[in-house]
Amino acid sequence: MRVVLASGSPSRLMLLRNAGVEPIVHPANVDEESILRERVSAPPCDRVAALARAKCGAVAPRYPEDITVGCDSMLFIQGRLTGKPHTIEEAIRRWTAQAGKVGTLLTAHCVAGPGGARYEEVSQTAVHFGTPTKRDIEAYAASGEPLPCAGAFTLEALGSWFIDRIEGDPSGVIGLSMSTLRKALYSMGIDASRLWNR
Repeated sequence: MRVVLASGSPSRLMLLRNAGVEPIVHPANVDEESILRERVSAPPCDRVAALARAKCGAVAPRYPEDITVGCDSMLFIQGRLTGKPHTIEEAIRRWTAQAGKVGTLLTAHCVAGPGGARYEEVSQTAVHFGTPTKRDIEAYAASGEPLPCAGAFTLEALGSWFIDRIEGDPSGVIGLSMSTLRKALYSMGIDASRLWNR
């Protein structure tokens, strides 16, 4: 039995590898913007869960005897759900707005297993943003690191300088909650240790 990661995220891949799993990486090809548009008035958790479900659903049928993991992360802050900033200018704008605030990082998981088993859960972690200087915000954005990241930050790299604390699951903030994945496996009668490659 193999683990299939329905994502091209380097952070999710790192989490699995650090946990002893060498997954098949098969990024899902889904239209995220259209999925979010269709659910514009849905609660934030439901919108993020729809993305994870779509990613898992796009990949899992090709691996019916394996474990397919679909995830998506977004930051809910000041009444808005935000994804990746994509540009330096947008990363600066977001950091200027979220500095000193508290947001909730939502990471949705959809895990498909053998025999059509399925498990879904949204990990929620409070993120207390620090108050970096204007120069540090500009330097962080210019580094490129926050551009492909939900909420315009990373917890495990340069962004760690600017996060005061979190309340919740650190791996969920990085992109894949290992405790949620463990619960998904247990719900399917699968021990986590069966997936270890070391």
